[in-house]
Amino acid sequence: MTFDVVIIGSGAAGLSAALSLAPHLKVAVLAKGSISAGSTAWAQGGIAAVLDAGDTFDNHIEDTMIAGAGLNNRATVEFVVENAPAAIERLAALGVPFNPGTSDRWHLTREGGHSHRRIVHVADATGWAVQQALEKAASEHPNIHLIPDMVAIDLITGRHVQDGSGQKRVWGVYAVNRETGHVEHLTGRATILATGGASRAWLYSTNPRGSTGDGIAMAWRAGCRVSNMEFNQFHPTCLYNPEVKNFLITEAMRGEGGQLRIPGTQRRFMPDFDAREELAPRDIVARAIDHELKRLGIDYVHLDISHRDPDFVREHFPTIAARLAEPDIGIDITRDPIPVVPAAHYTCGGVVVDLHGCTDVDGLYAAGEVTQSGLHGANRLASNSVLECLVFGVAAAKHINANWADLPPPPPIRAWDESRVTHSDEEVVVHHNWREIRRFMWDYVGIVRTTKRLERALNRVNLLKQETEEYYGHFRVTPDLVELRNLVEVSGLIVRSALTRQESRGLHYTLDYPNLLPDAVDTVLAP
Repeated sequence: MTFDVVIIGSGAAGLSAALSLAPHLKVAVLAKGSISAGSTAWAQGGIAAVLDAGDTFDNHIEDTMIAGAGLNNRATVEFVVENAPAAIERLAALGVPFNPGTSDRWHLTREGGHSHRRIVHVADATGWAVQQALEKAASEHPNIHLIPDMVAIDLITGRHVQDGSGQKRVWGVYAVNRETGHVEHLTGRATILATGGASRAWLYSTNPRGSTGDGIAMAWRAGCRVSNMEFNQFHPTCLYNPEVKNFLITEAMRGEGGQLRIPGTQRRFMPDFDAREELAPRDIVARAIDHELKRLGIDYVHLDISHRDPDFVREHFPTIAARLAEPDIGIDITRDPIPVVPAAHYTCGGVVVDLHGCTDVDGLYAAGEVTQSGLHGANRLASNSVLECLVFGVAAAKHINANWADLPPPPPIRAWDESRVTHSDEEVVVHHNWREIRRFMWDYVGIVRTTKRLERALNRVNLLKQETEEYYGHFRVTPDLVELRNLVEVSGLIVRSALTRQESRGLHYTLDYPNLLPDAVDTVLAP
């Protein structure tokens, strides 16, 4: 199938790009599951933008730089912050029903690391509302083709061209069709990666199952640099319940007065760690919880908002209140504290891009969590993530539109060769390795690290990579195998990056190098 532009990923970044391209170009948007199954729909808190009269761009920029521990690219931060209000207006025009304020147009909440109220939201299910609005607009546009259940395997580069040109350029993607089980190739003059992050590399994660670092791994294999992979944000408050699937408790609950307490004693502990208490940046809060769990030998801490008015709590957090009140959990958040633990949440590093979303390889763009744009630095400021998707999705589309005449059409591409492979009778290998990698990443590459643990993790990654590549070369490609291959690749990049950084900065905290170096320098890996 040939299109003008192929977009891999159907969340906020991919759909924003598609809508900006569609007036003039034929666009394919691929999702490896349903169109709505990505991380955008899971975002609870909201989107940060300067919308209050008492707030300024400079304030938002400074808050972002502070949270990022000085590793941010200031030009990128300025670009995103200054384009934030327009991004919110585009969503409002598409029908996103942001909560109204009592006197202002919208209710603005506040989250950790923000000096002002600047988070627009749709109760506690903002991502779902944004996803539905973008998806509806995309589905109604005749030039946008939404294609679910296509699992991207690898980017099509010069080595896949029939004449064997070997040119360092991307022409689309090979993907396995879940329905047929066969590999298809989709080509275009430009390709945009909008595949999200890699937080499912850890045992506990707030992300959907598909967050396996696919775009980062594919870009790396295609010749792109990756940067700052050691910085994975652990959300401080994920529901602790061994019998229930991981469930995020939004940062906005702390923004509206939720307090972290030790079970049994009800003692608040955040004042011991930071003057901002529960509104400290996520890396500080996550490490504080991790410290208390290990110090006391307990499994969880409590997040308590029961001291607020019950109607206020139910109005602001209806999704959380309803889910936790269900019989399998049985928590009334207007009266009961919520048991919480940190969980892998957001990948702050990724594929290196410029302000247009351009990567190192011609014809390949990237936007959103798959990238290292310079916005987040060593730690993402809350509610800057969907914002990055919205701004960079449009930026990539604008660059493609402006340079369309210079993008050559794809040459004839070789079909995927399935003749040499067979169905596997050893599928247990895939599932075992999937479980193994997530367990040792949690144990050895977690919130607090040591060089010895990282070296042990690297040894295991290298062994699993050898096993996985051997398996990949002999058996028919399946979605689970594709994800495992990418998880192994990205885990190796994370561990290598973590070993390179000999300091503690932002989300990377190591007992062997607890101090901050005087200069903030990106970790950059090149293929």
